[in-house]
Amino acid sequence: MPATPASDEATANPRPGSSQTRLDTVPPELLILAGTLSVQFGGGLASNLIREYGPLPIVAMRIVFGAAMLIVFQRARVRGAARSALLSCLTLGIILAAMNSLFYVGLSRIPLGVAVTIEFWGPLTVAVLGSRRWLDLVWVAMAGAGIYILAGGRLEADDLVGVMAVFGAGFCWALYIGIGGRVAREWPDGRGLTLAMVVASALVVPVTLTLSDVRPLLVAPLALAGGLVVALFSSVIPYTFEIAALRRLPAATFGVLMSLEPAIAAAVGFFLLGQVLAATDLLAIGFVALASAGASISARRLVTAPGEL
Repeated sequence: MPATPASDEATANPRPGSSQTRLDTVPPELLILAGTLSVQFGGGLASNLIREYGPLPIVAMRIVFGAAMLIVFQRARVRGAARSALLSCLTLGIILAAMNSLFYVGLSRIPLGVAVTIEFWGPLTVAVLGSRRWLDLVWVAMAGAGIYILAGGRLEADDLVGVMAVFGAGFCWALYIGIGGRVAREWPDGRGLTLAMVVASALVVPVTLTLSDVRPLLVAPLALAGGLVVALFSSVIPYTFEIAALRRLPAATFGVLMSLEPAIAAAVGFFLLGQVLAATDLLAIGFVALASAGASISARRLVTAPGEL
């Protein structure tokens, strides 16, 4: 839907000196790399809290505290915004709530590096859909082999729940790339991310209160402080950086940079959590990372016709 003149003025021009304007001076590739390091470090911290308090309370802390911090720096004002821009924020909020909840449920059952690698089928699919070359079949086969190696031995007991949860998170991750890019373009001043996080908070909190006992967490000051750190490193920093970068990067290039994420997650799991992976698991992670980079580079080399999505 075309924006009205009022909404164009409200959403198309970031305020001079705003945080979003300053981020536009940073190379988008550097923003993605910094966001990847941040989110995996936050995931490592979250894993320790999940063992003690369960996945949903930690998800709620991450999203609610993250939304609160974003509000401090960038208020979610909606006056004058186009209906399509508001709908994009609503959709992104739903995706963030589902993606984080599913991933943390998976993280409570399988190692961090394994969870991120299996989840990575989502961004890989985005990269492959951007290309029509036969070589993409090679990348798909390589990624499929890597994911099968990681997931095949875990399709039993609680691990089945973990594998299915991160598969669902991967689907949400693919949607996040598309919708996040739209929000970045419709809200170049960064307010769209704040609004989306508020929507995600409104969805996650009642679900958490219904399905989990949060009382032990509320009386643990150190755990609450840990939740603030997780929110900062897992939500505020990476989402802010990614939304700023998506406005200037095509989805295929985004996929190339994201190919580092499984390897970084495995390293964080080893150094921060003591999660030692077998040689076959490390080989599988390498397959997925290489497949994603290859598919994304193939997609980036295609010439896009005018008007083609």
